[in-house]
Amino acid sequence: MTTTEETVRVKTPEAAAEIRAPQKSREELEKKEVFLSGRKITRVFSGNGQRKAAVDNVDFDFRRGEIVSIVGESGSGKTTLAKMILGLLGITSGELVYNGKPRDISTHAKRREYWRDIQAIFQDPFSTFNIFNKVDSVLLDCIRLMGWKRLPMEEKVEKMREACSFVNIKYDEIGNKYPFELSGGQMQRLMIARIFLLKPKLLVADEPTSMIDACSRATILDMLLKLRDETDMTILFITHDIGLSYYISDTVYIMEHGKVVERGDPDSAILHPTSDYTKRLIGDVPKISERWTFDD
Repeated sequence: MTTTEETVRVKTPEAAAEIRAPQKSREELEKKEVFLSGRKITRVFSGNGQRKAAVDNVDFDFRRGEIVSIVGESGSGKTTLAKMILGLLGITSGELVYNGKPRDISTHAKRREYWRDIQAIFQDPFSTFNIFNKVDSVLLDCIRLMGWKRLPMEEKVEKMREACSFVNIKYDEIGNKYPFELSGGQMQRLMIARIFLLKPKLLVADEPTSMIDACSRATILDMLLKLRDETDMTILFITHDIGLSYYISDTVYIMEHGKVVERGDPDSAILHPTSDYTKRLIGDVPKISERWTFDD
């Protein structure tokens, strides 16, 4: 049960907790190391003589094994923040600390090392893969990134079979296909198979289930949770779905116009919000049990 409607219509925190995925306790989380943090992270875009802060003085701490959701409407700055964390977009000001030191991705070798630990699943699987590379090439790139280039081909194939098996697809059936020959659900699973091979410390999942049906959505989320449990990977969900964030997260950040206006565990941030913006997000969600009105 992951839809927003089902999540927000519950009447009490106790009832809401019954439909949620297992979360780590705050005490358990506090014992985990903070391996990525940001202080006053800001990104300013300029154009036509104007300057706009897409991300404005954002602070965060991500711990090993934590599931974090960053929630906001389009234009709230959540995807811009994700791109800065991934190193795909520069930081105008502020400091990002990685493994206790200021992050340094100034050279190709340093970026490559960083990307071994920080990986992403994007919203649109069809734009993620090079359409001219077959599935086996996609997975072999991951094997090379992990430094397994000199492994015998039989061992590489076995690793690719294991990764595909984890996401319930058969490597022997898809390995020689091009990405455009796969369904959207298969491509989402292939992206998770890549993550299974790479086993990063942090996975940035930008709306990873928005383009697939409800049954596949639940399966994809279960796979990501299983991967988190097996590898102690941190997952950062970028989403507009406040119900999903409640269901899946240990910690929630709510963003509005580039600023974090609410943060905390799901019960405090979503069931007991202090920000008017968070209250409006929850209030705008259609509830099946209530009569809908469309008055101004």
